[in-house]
Formats: sequence, C-alpha cells, structure tokens
Amino acid sequence: MSTISAYKIDEHRRLCLKKDLNEINLWTTMLEDFNTELDHLNIIEKQLIKNSSVSNVIKAMRRKNILNMASICKYEQEIKTEYEYGKGEYNEIRLKYHKQRQQNYFQFLEEIKLFKNQIYKLLKRYGSK
Repeated sequence: MSTISAYKIDEHRRLCLKKDLNEINLWTTMLEDFNTELDHLNIIEKQLIKNSSVSNVIKAMRRKNILNMASICKYEQEIKTEYEYGKGEYNEIRLKYHKQRQQNYFQFLEEIKLFKNQIYKLLKRYGSK
C-alpha cells in the first residue's frame, strides 16, 4: 500500500511541476516577444523620435527584461532538476515559492504596460504633426 501511495505522491509532484514549467514557458515567450518589441521601439526612436532620454529608457527596460528572463531561466532549471531528480513533495512551501515568482512576473508586466503607455503617448505627438 505504501508503494502505491508513494507513486501517487510522486505523480502528483511531477504533474504540479509540469504545470509550473508550462507556465514558465509562457512567461519566457512573453518576455522574448517584449524584447522584439524593444528592438522595434529602438529603431523608431532612432529614426523618428531622436531623443537620448527615450533611448535610455528603452535601454533600461531591455536590461530589466534581460534580468527577468535570466531569473526565470534559472528558476526553470531549478524546476527541471526537481522534476528529474527531486524526491520532495509538492507542498505549500513549493507552491508559495512559485506564487512569489509569479507575482514578480506580474509586477514586471505592469512595468511593461506603463512603459508602453509612455511610448505610445510620445508617439501620438508625432502622429498629430
């Protein structure tokens, strides 16, 4: 009976970790897409806006994005290692840790939203000329 129970616990652990990995893949994809947007905004800044402070803001957001991507990739490796070799149960502590990482990601998404709004407001001025 205990081997069946241990098997079910391990299957549940793996399922939860797989769910976390899928979520992390979504995060990574979103941040990669934002990096592409930053490339486009950088070109727009150089060709249309020509303002060094805007260029610096774009560079700062790129740095933040890269740091967030690095942090998420490191977290992904931790989960992959846990998935393959871990024996611990997926418990409240693990869930709380994932929720904290998720909250950090959502906070960065808010920063991205504010940044984009600033850029779009700036671009509106050029469209009305």
